[in-house]
Amino acid sequence: MPTLYIANKNYSSWSLRPWILMRELDIPFEEKLVPFAPGSNWGAFRDFSPNGKVPCLVDGDTTVWDSLAITEYLAERHPRAWPSHAKARAFARCAAAEMHSGFNALRSQCSMNCGIRVKLHRVDDALARDLARVSELWNQGLATFGGPFLAGPDFTAADAFYAPVAFRIQTYSPPMDDTALAYARRLLDLPAMREWYASALAETWRDAGHEAEVPRWGEIVEDLRSR
Repeated sequence: MPTLYIANKNYSSWSLRPWILMRELDIPFEEKLVPFAPGSNWGAFRDFSPNGKVPCLVDGDTTVWDSLAITEYLAERHPRAWPSHAKARAFARCAAAEMHSGFNALRSQCSMNCGIRVKLHRVDDALARDLARVSELWNQGLATFGGPFLAGPDFTAADAFYAPVAFRIQTYSPPMDDTALAYARRLLDLPAMREWYASALAETWRDAGHEAEVPRWGEIVEDLRSR
């Protein structure tokens, strides 16, 4: 059985991607959570991950790091990771790759912090562009392939890559159109997403770096996490 190394569920958006994909596809795996440490995690994470980052999948004598690489590794063994239809599969791969390499304003101004609720100080031009593009992409996928997921009737890697955005929407309540908000709620209602969220709320450790990002962009109006 493969082992998936992740970090704090409250913060680690990159860890969520392969975790939710494997859960939704019923791929058995062992979860090992290694919390973020003060300062650099290089030393601790290098014990299992060549690049000193999470997520990392260890499958026997094969180690796969980076969430996109893990997705492709899984897809070779579990074809349902991507849509079966060629057009839908191309869209799903493009959507996942765009999330993997883009949306820098959304990442920095609305970092994943599942257990709090934040009122943004403002939505600047860069964040507005990212939010508009997310909405555009989600609307395109849902309209083209008929939903309820981005590339059709089944949950695929495209949805996994945008699952952290659903948590960001829950935390920051940014301006989004009704279709995008409904899709985000659909992701949040998945049993595995609810499980991840419950675990995130139960975590009692805090990472100073992640916590320090929030006040720069917004005001915390509610903290639902365990003390």
